[in-house]
Amino acid sequence: MKKRLLAGMMAVLLSAALLAGCGKEDNGSSGQGTQSENGTEESDDSGQMINDGQVSDGQEETDQQDGQNQEELPLLRDAVMENLGCLVGAAVTVADIQNEKSWEIVTTYFNAITIGNELKPDAMVGYSNGRCPGTEEAELNGETIIVPKLDYSRAETILDKVLEWNQANPDQEIKVRGHVLVWHSQTPEWFFHVDYDKNKDYVDKETMNKRLEWYIRTMLTHFTGEDSKYKGMFYGWDVVNEAISDGTGTYRSDQENPNEPLSQDTHGSNSSWWHVYQSNEFIINAFLYANKYAPADLELYYNDYNECTFKKQQGILELLRTIKDREGEPGEGTRIDAMGMQGHYNMTSPSWTEFDSAIMRYAAVVGNVQVTEFDMKSSDGYDGSDEAKAEEYEEQANRYRMLYWVMKKNNNEKGANVTGLTFWGTADHLSWLQSRSDVGGGNTEVLPECPLLFDENYEPKPAYYKFLE
Repeated sequence: MKKRLLAGMMAVLLSAALLAGCGKEDNGSSGQGTQSENGTEESDDSGQMINDGQVSDGQEETDQQDGQNQEELPLLRDAVMENLGCLVGAAVTVADIQNEKSWEIVTTYFNAITIGNELKPDAMVGYSNGRCPGTEEAELNGETIIVPKLDYSRAETILDKVLEWNQANPDQEIKVRGHVLVWHSQTPEWFFHVDYDKNKDYVDKETMNKRLEWYIRTMLTHFTGEDSKYKGMFYGWDVVNEAISDGTGTYRSDQENPNEPLSQDTHGSNSSWWHVYQSNEFIINAFLYANKYAPADLELYYNDYNECTFKKQQGILELLRTIKDREGEPGEGTRIDAMGMQGHYNMTSPSWTEFDSAIMRYAAVVGNVQVTEFDMKSSDGYDGSDEAKAEEYEEQANRYRMLYWVMKKNNNEKGANVTGLTFWGTADHLSWLQSRSDVGGGNTEVLPECPLLFDENYEPKPAYYKFLE
């Protein structure tokens, strides 16, 4: 409740200043004055100084009338639903939902989450990446097969908290996006080998297909099936993640990085899926099996990063066409409901035209597009100082505004539907970009980052208000 009141008070205070800049441009760039670190505007369009929430006498009367006669600006979840007609989510981990302030951000401002790590294959085997944690028998299509034991506890820690919230707040339910079933990374190497022992030979495609179908069936049945306690909570699931190469623009192979041996416990670049199949067969089969076992109302996605670069975009489009061409009834064909554009962007790339073009091209193949892991890498040279922060926040706000304008323009005028929006985290200091990473737009220089809509004090930043305009 405290966050709601703060958001409402800040919204009323800032509404006149924010709306004063609206309509001054039609290309996504800002026409507003510079904002200070605390989010209040330092000068209006006429040059009058407005500091720390204090306004001139003439403006004060208008603001008082606005506060009395107008409703509060909507919260993020309501504004995005009104503007795009879709859910707005945040990625969370167990640590995030156990952080009271981070959880408060989720329940106050968002109506969806993506489970950031706890549904990935390594988490499902208890992070036992070096060796299989144990096996058991399972029945698949009339045959008994040996499968690794799965550990649902980490994902269920998050889902149980969401379920409890939903039951207590039926008018503010939080929906869940599953992430991810098939991925070259964070899948233990032993999963591809005879007896689940990475020191033995790779299995053949027939054996791998059984393992793939069993895994997808088990995950979807456990979390979305008729008898699942979580039935109805999930709105969609990433079936395959990052299967296109940055270097070649074609399918990711087992030789992406010659310095990364396949004998490693897990991989960052090379794909053992490709090593077994030597083709895109595993991708097609993943969507076949997902369509077979997913409820009809559970959307199925392909998800990738660097999705606006031309060369990689061509490979992604070819993958989408391949899946789309094989669509059919459950048990007979594939199904894909949207392309997941991860949206790990920086302050200069992609341009609004590149972003717009990518949305249009993907939508032309699969119909719908979702921005699934939205964040903004800081400007080159950003040092995190108070002075730099104030400037960065303002530039970031305008950058987010431009990209959001493109999404709305596509929905309203071009018919390329953006049907989901997810930010990759809650507050800046909890973002994955704070740690070293060399994939998906990650921070490779260990520089300070401020990529999200909420600062290190868990307060809305100027960028937050751009989504309310």
